[in-house]
Order: sequence, then structure tokens, then C-alpha cells
Amino acid sequence: MKFGIDRLLAEPQLLQALEGKRVALVAHPASVTEDLTHSLDALIAAGVNVTAAFGPQHGIKGDKQDNMVETADEVDPQYGIPVFSLYGEVRRPTSAMMDSADVFLFDLQDLGCRIYTFLTTLLYLMEAATLREQAVWVLDRPNPAGRPIEGTLLQPGQESFVGAGPIPMRHGLTLGEMGHWFRRHFKLNLDYRVIPMEGWFPAAAPGYGWPEDRIWINPSPNAASLNMARAYAGTVMLEGTTLSEGRGTTRPLEVLFGAPDIDAKRVLAEMERIAPEWLAGCAVRDCWFTPTFHKHAGELCNGLMIHAEGGFYNPETFQPWRLQALAFKAIRQVYTEYPIWRDFPYEYEFDRLAIDVINGGPSLREWVDDPQATPADLDTVATPDETQWREEIRDLLLY
Repeated sequence: MKFGIDRLLAEPQLLQALEGKRVALVAHPASVTEDLTHSLDALIAAGVNVTAAFGPQHGIKGDKQDNMVETADEVDPQYGIPVFSLYGEVRRPTSAMMDSADVFLFDLQDLGCRIYTFLTTLLYLMEAATLREQAVWVLDRPNPAGRPIEGTLLQPGQESFVGAGPIPMRHGLTLGEMGHWFRRHFKLNLDYRVIPMEGWFPAAAPGYGWPEDRIWINPSPNAASLNMARAYAGTVMLEGTTLSEGRGTTRPLEVLFGAPDIDAKRVLAEMERIAPEWLAGCAVRDCWFTPTFHKHAGELCNGLMIHAEGGFYNPETFQPWRLQALAFKAIRQVYTEYPIWRDFPYEYEFDRLAIDVINGGPSLREWVDDPQATPADLDTVATPDETQWREEIRDLLLY
């Protein structure tokens, strides 16, 4: 199969459309061609007039670890072009940044989750290009989580850098398709183009979204595996809690929790009692780890590991958002006074609890903390939103 960058480089009529244009590239470490050449190098080698590059959260080098760890602007030492940071002093591109090019190529590997900030970066770039009548091309890449949709829609007034609009946690789109939704929903009148993939079949085994003939490269430091990408729409919620998400280990964001003062087997038994159907489509096992940094650094933690991989994975029944919610609910039931929710600035939001910023509203937290609330109650809130989103995007699917 071919990703968008591969098609652009291979098809003369696409390259010809860039002749005489100043071109900027938005990229990170996973922005590579099929032979693993970085897109910046490949475009310049193909004769494209690349006049600037942009890096999203974690930087164009992918070296920045965590929430609100910023990257500075720099000059590329090989090509002498400016490399602007869209996660530093600004997250929206400035006029000076936009002056650097006529066409902006967006070539980021996404995870298919609303909170992954590359999605919001695309929206901000499209909005800036609309104001200046500039072009944005998305060089499309797979959604490794495939087409499943899950979670509540972000509520009005809850927008943030991890909440671009009324989108569910697991949205089921590629970034190219999401750009079409942005254009329609926000009424953006710009020159927007997707260079689609060739041969991507999101429902095909064994990858169910990730092609078998492509290796995985971290799009961010803690996105280390396909298993993580599948689980992320649930495990990312741990960032809003006192529980470890496995940062400081070799398997970050592949656990439902880790903590030195929680008995994981007791929690798992409670999860199986409350909603065994929400554990479907994967394997969950208790594990031990000692983070080298971040939450509970240097402390032995007991937790639960998710395996949405191999013969354990069923994309039709795996529901990571509900699975993670169930883990929180079970902890609340077993340890009624446990301080689950972490109160700290999250993605430049200072006045809301991080878990509410992540979920685009308080409904999940309120469900966890309500001792009378049942799994059916959460389904009652989420299922209509999932159905609405599925219908809303039906005509935007390119694959």
C-alpha cells in the first residue's frame, strides 16, 4: 500500500501542482516514506521548494516527553530553513509563520483519538490558512485504531487543545477525513486537499487499521506500539488521575492503571462483577512495574495490562473507553475514598479538572463517583452520541 507521502512523490501530476510554490511541511519522527526516508528529506530530494517546517506537540524530533513540555523554534542545520514549533510559545501558527509558505503539507501519523493533539493542530492550521487564502494538503496516513467509534461527544464550552469540537474520544477517521469534517463543521473556506492512501483497508485482518507491510514508528515518545494505539482512547484518561499510566516504563499507556497502594487482582474481580462485557475484545492481566520517572517514580506499582493484540484482539468488541471507565469505577467501589482525580494544569487549562478536559465534560467523572450509577447509565449517555457521530461522518469516509 501507499501512504499519502508515497503517492505524492510517485505521481508526477501531484508534484507538478507544487511547482512554483513555497511549501511548508508539518512533520514528526513518524513522517517517513515507505523506505523510511523522512518526508522532509524526501520532498527536498524530489525538488520540492520546501521553505519551512513545523513541529507539533513533542517536536519535529519527537523528543519532548509530556504535557506542557514545549519545543522552541530553530533552524534546520542541514537545509537552513526555519523549523517552527506549534507547541511552544504558540499553538496556533502566527502570521509570520504562515508567511513562510504558500502550501502547507500536513504529514502526521495520528492515533484516531480526539485528545491526541495533532488533530487540533490540523484545525488551527486550517483556520489560519482560511484567513490568508492559503492551501493545506493532508498527506493521509492510517488510523491505527480503525473505524470503531466510542465515547461521548465533547460538550459545548468544553473546547481545548485536546478538544477541537464535538467529536467522540475514538472518532474512526483519518486526519485527511477529519479535515473534511473540520471544513464543513467550522465553515472553513480554504483550498483543502487530501492525498489519499492507496490500498488501505481499515477492517482487514490482522492489523484492523494498521497495514501489515508497514513498521510502527513512535509518533510521540510514549506511543511505542500498535497495542498502545488501540488502547489509547481509554488509557489516555489516566493522565487526568493520580494513577500511573506506565510513563517511565517500556510499555506506557498500555495499562489500565498502576499504583503502589492498589491490589490489581481485587480491582479486576470487581470489574468482572460490574460489567464483564466491557472486558471483551482483549486480554487483561495483573502486572508489576516500577516507573523510573513521572507518577510513583521509584515505587513498585501493581496494575492491569491490556493486550489488544494477537489472538486476544477483536476490534468489533474491544471498547477501550468503556474498559478504562470500568477500571475507575471498580477502584472507586473497592477503595471508596481513593483520590483518583488529579488536580493540575492540563494542556493549558487551569480552571477545570484534567479528567473533565480529557473527556470534554464531567459526565464520565460523575458516573465513576456516583455509587448508584450503573454501566447501563453510561451507555445511555454515550450510545446516542456514538450513533450521531457515525451518521454525521458517513459521507466523509474516503476508504
